[in-house]
Amino acid sequence: MIPKDNHILLKGIQIYSNDTIIENGYIKIIDQKIAELGTVAELITEEDFEVVEVPAHFQAVPGFIDVHIHGVNGADTMDGTTEALDTMVTALPKEGTTSFLATTMTQEGKEIEKALINAGDYIQQQPAHGKAEILGLHLEGPFVNAKKAGAQPIQHIVDPDLALFKEWQKLSKGTIKLVTLAPEQPGGLEMIRYLKKNGIIASIGHTDATFEQVGEAIEAGANHVTHLFNQMRALHHREPGVVGAAFLRKELIAEIIVDGVHVHPEMVNLAYKNKQSDGLILITDSMRAKCLKNGMYDLGGQEVIVKDGKAVLADGTLAGSILKLGHAVKNILTYTGCSLEEAIQMASVNPAKQLNVFDRKGSIAVGKDADIVILDGNMEVYMTFCRGSLSYKKEEN
Repeated sequence: MIPKDNHILLKGIQIYSNDTIIENGYIKIIDQKIAELGTVAELITEEDFEVVEVPAHFQAVPGFIDVHIHGVNGADTMDGTTEALDTMVTALPKEGTTSFLATTMTQEGKEIEKALINAGDYIQQQPAHGKAEILGLHLEGPFVNAKKAGAQPIQHIVDPDLALFKEWQKLSKGTIKLVTLAPEQPGGLEMIRYLKKNGIIASIGHTDATFEQVGEAIEAGANHVTHLFNQMRALHHREPGVVGAAFLRKELIAEIIVDGVHVHPEMVNLAYKNKQSDGLILITDSMRAKCLKNGMYDLGGQEVIVKDGKAVLADGTLAGSILKLGHAVKNILTYTGCSLEEAIQMASVNPAKQLNVFDRKGSIAVGKDADIVILDGNMEVYMTFCRGSLSYKKEEN
């Protein structure tokens, strides 16, 4: 039976709540919010609640937040359609993602504008609950460095243009929350100062910036790094580069794609040892082929070959991922030996704080949105609640 949306009782489960683990716990959900939690021994009444009993060794963790995702299940933010975003918000709870930033990419201006207008309208009218929530937009490009383009089409890359950004933010109805840019490009620092002043995250990415230039970007207000290690000046003993700056500067929180393809597991561990769990954010950077079969797909007007867990352009350049965020959580536990609490920090707490929504998301606490993921004994997503509604349940064999 699917629970009623307004009164749900999750019962008999291990709960990861802020800094506490509650054994044999319960969570009461009323009107999409977490109303009460504690141990089953403290539970006073179950009346008027739809009871959902879960095996005691299963774990309730806060919903995952993906700040960098292009697409899933055949849909992409750049499609610029309601149907594409409907597909994304419906598919993502299956991997434990309860909210996200719909991410654009470098393309012709009119294509970016189409995506921004569509997403801005969608965000204002999106379902109140029951699906993953789009918290805003991540503008990845076109303000990047062609030397570190990766899968961003070089012909559409432009220098950071503040007038153009202001126009785009207007078209998006103010929903751009994060911008990836190369700070060393003309206009880069000016744009970072503007973003900082207006409460938008300035992220250093697709960049050939030196260690010194990253320092200048931090002074201007940058506090985020887009997919650490990928398409940035690498660590070198005479030039620490962007990676060295990410390791040494506490001001920067770094995204990382933990699929074992984009970053070698030992390099993930190196990043974890340097940044610790409070300095990393797990992302997928996934494209439309996620959840689909091997084959040919499109990313920003380019053909992408998906085979055996990798998505690449014809020349072998990595073109996004097909990683699920729930698997990234499982992988970070394996690669680093970190605790589940630390994995939760990287998948839920840090992105919520970075996006300034920790007052309502990112942890299981009374008064917050009931964005809850139930993990089974194999650390696989068993059940997902998005703002109090059951959005996904794993089918029993």
